[in-house]
Amino acid sequence: FIAIAGSLRDAGLNAPEIIASNLEEGFLLLTDFGSRDYLSQLNSQSEATLYADALAALLQMQLHADKTDLPDYGEAMLLRELDLFHDWFLLELLGIELDAAQQSVWLEARQILVDSALNQPQVFVHRDYHSRNLMVVEQNNPGILDFQDAVSGPITYDLVSLLRDCYIAWPPARVQQLVLGYYETACAHEMVNADAAQFMSWFNLMGIQRHLKVAGIFSRLKIRDGKARYMDDIPLTLDYLLQACREEKSMAGLCTMLEQLDLPTRVNALLGD
Repeated sequence: FIAIAGSLRDAGLNAPEIIASNLEEGFLLLTDFGSRDYLSQLNSQSEATLYADALAALLQMQLHADKTDLPDYGEAMLLRELDLFHDWFLLELLGIELDAAQQSVWLEARQILVDSALNQPQVFVHRDYHSRNLMVVEQNNPGILDFQDAVSGPITYDLVSLLRDCYIAWPPARVQQLVLGYYETACAHEMVNADAAQFMSWFNLMGIQRHLKVAGIFSRLKIRDGKARYMDDIPLTLDYLLQACREEKSMAGLCTMLEQLDLPTRVNALLGD
C-alpha cells in the first residue's frame, strides 16, 4: 500500500499521502479524502464531469505510474480468478455441478478470456477502480483508494471496472461512447495498436472475466465471511456478464450455457429467501 501510494503520487495522481507511519505497531496516518465517494455523488447531472475526471486519472495512471515491481496479471492469476465463479458461485452458492459438455464449454471460454487479456497492451492496473474506491475531492479529483492489489496487466481491466461498475449501471450506449472515447485518447498516446472493434472486443471479454470473478467473490463473501450484503450486487453483475457474452461471438457457447442455467432466476430466489 505504501509503495503503490508513492508510485501513484509520483505520477501526479491523488492517492493518500503517508503523513506518518509506525509499521511495527501497524499504524498509518493518511490524507483524509472525506466521505463523498463516487457512488454517492453520481447522478445524471454529475456523471459527465465525474467520469471525465476518473478517465483522465486512469489515463495518467496507465501512462505514468511505475509498474516495474508489480506482479504480472498472468495466466495463473487470471485462471485462479475465473475459478472463483465455478467454485464459489456455481457450486457453493447455487449447488450447480457442470456436466461433461458444460465443463468443456467452460474450459474453452476460460482460455479465450485469458488469451484476450494477455494479448492486450500491459499497463499499471489498479484492479478495483470503481465508484466505491474513488472519492470526490475539491483538488485533483478523484481521490484514489484501495490500490494495494495493483498488478501489471490488460489495458481494459480498470476501464471495465469503472464503466461496467458492479454497483451502478448506465445505458449501454453511453458506456460504449465512453469506451471509444478512451480508445481514441489511448491511440493518440500510442498506447494501443488495434482498431476500435478489437478494442471493444477486448473490453467485452475483459468484462466477462471480471464479472465471472466478481460473482464468485460476492458468493465467497457471503458463504465464507458472512457478508450477505454483497448478494444484492450479484444481479447487476450477472446482467453485465450476459450482456457482454451476447455481444461476443467467441462466447456463444458460454452464453448459451449461462442462459440455460437461468442464473438470474436462481439468484433472485435466494434473495427472496
